[in-house]
Amino acid sequence: MLDTQNYLLLVRRRGEAGRELSSVYRTMRRKELFLLAYSTLYANTGATPPGRAAQDTIDGMALERIEVVIDQRAKGTYTWTPVRRTYIEKKHASKRRPLGIPGWNDKMVQEVMRLMLERYYDPQFRDCSHGFRPKRGCHTALQDVYRTWRGTKWFIELDIKGCVENISHPVLLEILPRKINDDRFLKLLRNMLKAGDMENWRYHNTYSGTPQGGNVSPVLANSVLNELDIFVEDTLIPEYTAGTRRQGNPEYGRLNQMTFRAKKNGERKTYKDCLKKKKALPSLLTHDPKYTRLRYVRYADDSLLGWTGTHAEAEAIKDRIGQFLLDKLS
Repeated sequence: MLDTQNYLLLVRRRGEAGRELSSVYRTMRRKELFLLAYSTLYANTGATPPGRAAQDTIDGMALERIEVVIDQRAKGTYTWTPVRRTYIEKKHASKRRPLGIPGWNDKMVQEVMRLMLERYYDPQFRDCSHGFRPKRGCHTALQDVYRTWRGTKWFIELDIKGCVENISHPVLLEILPRKINDDRFLKLLRNMLKAGDMENWRYHNTYSGTPQGGNVSPVLANSVLNELDIFVEDTLIPEYTAGTRRQGNPEYGRLNQMTFRAKKNGERKTYKDCLKKKKALPSLLTHDPKYTRLRYVRYADDSLLGWTGTHAEAEAIKDRIGQFLLDKLS
């Protein structure tokens, strides 16, 4: 039998090859996976949420407890508990952000799910996606913009309001079975989504979204938003890309010739005047109708598109993305 690290490497290779993932639920019987999840969560200061029963925190953790969770899962009797909902302050905003706090057992099971799903899906996500992925973050997104977005005229900013808490369950549960061939694992995930939440000791059903604060939520959100990445990169960018390079600016070219002649003839004043005017002009046309470029980057639910073209076309691109989100991801 493969050890845990080699198994996770095998899962990643299946993702790289685009092969379907099966036997996930059965693999979650591995005690080593739960110990790895436990070691990851133990270092997290938020792993002992206040207000939880003592037996449902990291303080009550033991090997016997892991074995009980594994046994419940194997028998199909594992039950998700409602997430405790609280609110935290948002920086530079009066509104508060909802945060769900799962119980320790649920958090550990979610972490095992994350370990496998992240290894499998990450190689399949597009390079334009930078949020909640290994070795990626805000810095890599900014580097992408800095290095390749030269000459951008319009910026189209997309912020999907309440993305994580409003993810459509039917959409998510339609996307995952395309690659995951394991009904028991999908049922476990479906039950997690429907576990509900507790706020002020009142139970609320959950009809959309993934658990805020849940370990597995980011990779689930990325699996849905990857559909947006595919639409932009495979449909919009080819459609809105034209030309190989911008045409030269005729006025800049005229001044260039005048500068050359003035230098050759020793006309210092004319030479300096032409240099000064050249510095104030772009060497290439900024409104070249034969040259257009669309660029795209996403960090979690925040997306940015860079458009080299007209304002009207920028508005059309924004509308098409909005329609795609409405038709395909809601």
